[in-house]
Amino acid sequence: MAVVEGWLPASRDNWETLNFWWQFYPALASFQWLVSWYGMGKTSVQSKFNIPGRIAWITMEVPGFITLLYTLSTLPVQQGITDLPWQNKVLASLFVIHYIYRAIFFPFLQPSMSPIHVLVWAMAIVFQLLNGTAVGGWLAAYGPTTQAEWDAQGFSIARFAIGLGIFYFGLIGNYFSDEELREIRRSEMRRQEKFRQQGKTIEKHYEVPQNGLFKYMLFPHYFMEWVEWTGYWIAGGVAFTPARSFLLNEFFAMFPRAVSGGKWYKEKFGEEKIKGKYVVIPGVY
Repeated sequence: MAVVEGWLPASRDNWETLNFWWQFYPALASFQWLVSWYGMGKTSVQSKFNIPGRIAWITMEVPGFITLLYTLSTLPVQQGITDLPWQNKVLASLFVIHYIYRAIFFPFLQPSMSPIHVLVWAMAIVFQLLNGTAVGGWLAAYGPTTQAEWDAQGFSIARFAIGLGIFYFGLIGNYFSDEELREIRRSEMRRQEKFRQQGKTIEKHYEVPQNGLFKYMLFPHYFMEWVEWTGYWIAGGVAFTPARSFLLNEFFAMFPRAVSGGKWYKEKFGEEKIKGKYVVIPGVY
């Protein structure tokens, strides 16, 4: 049963239309260059339209993998597909694994989360719904649905394995970079609690992360997420166009935030404190 007729799950015509226009999302994401704040985290603003961080994060990240799972459970039946190749199932599992961590575990692992502006929350939901539909449609019916079709697209076990390796390398690197930021927050919360017990005035303290990949760059968690989805695209092959769009959309959405964050670090700590560190792309920027 369709939740939204022709769209959830998407008909082939609607999916092809979405897949075409989805590759132009970077033009929309580039509008971030025109504003001086990002509606969550260090550069956010006080607003009555902010949503509590954990609630906003979960509700804006969950729709992506729920959409993909729903599409996989309904679209093949509509298209007369009785079983999908193992490659489709593995790629779907990787998508879900990423978002189980990102959408569910991540907000509860965080010692604290900044409020998120309702506009950022709404745009994130739209992103997740469209991305889940694009990737899910390809995996469920509109990409290769037999081993012969995979072979016709130049499938090789070696390429798939390399893609999986890169994906998991990015996923693990992303997790440990997140964990380093979490440990800094935990330390700050312990410091604040100690000051409260002593009856002292508490001022928020910031520091430049120094462990792991933070020795070399300011935003390794962004970079490793790009690595992750690069591996995903490699595993699926050049014809996996929704994965390519996802990677590019992530890059163009996150890169302006990294640039803004890099300026924040420089203003907050001075150039000496971040000297020798790249902002987000090792060896480039």
